[in-house]
Amino acid sequence: MMKKFSIFTASLLSVAVIGTAIAHESENPAVKARTSIMQLYAFNLGALGGMAKGDVEYDAEAATRAANNLVVLTQIDQSAMWPAGSDNASDPSSRALPAIWENFADVGAKGQAMADAAVAMQTAAGQDVEALKAAMGDLGGACSACHKAYRAPKE
Repeated sequence: MMKKFSIFTASLLSVAVIGTAIAHESENPAVKARTSIMQLYAFNLGALGGMAKGDVEYDAEAATRAANNLVVLTQIDQSAMWPAGSDNASDPSSRALPAIWENFADVGAKGQAMADAAVAMQTAAGQDVEALKAAMGDLGGACSACHKAYRAPKE
């Protein structure tokens, strides 16, 4: 039976999600799409984080499935989901800072770091819980690096 999610998992989920706790849903389809992608990241990261923390029993098959999902998500061409004018200054439902469009090359590099960390997790997830834990730091760090620089804090 799954244990309750820990503070660690809750924190990981809040780091992974860009726009889930918004006052209203964006009318912009690009913002809706990228918010959906972030929710899928959060869902899969939550499963892995729960196992890494020990709040959920380690399950090699479930961990591998979540890691595989993350790899697929990082391979989706998201370029159409980030049009200029879809930042929090233009769309109050978005937490994306305008700085994204000022330094899109850095955002791309951070996205590549996320993709690399997801591949590393894909390799580690099915081995054992210790390998999963070791890969979790880089994966969480990749998410956090982009969010710290380019996401507005939750109000």
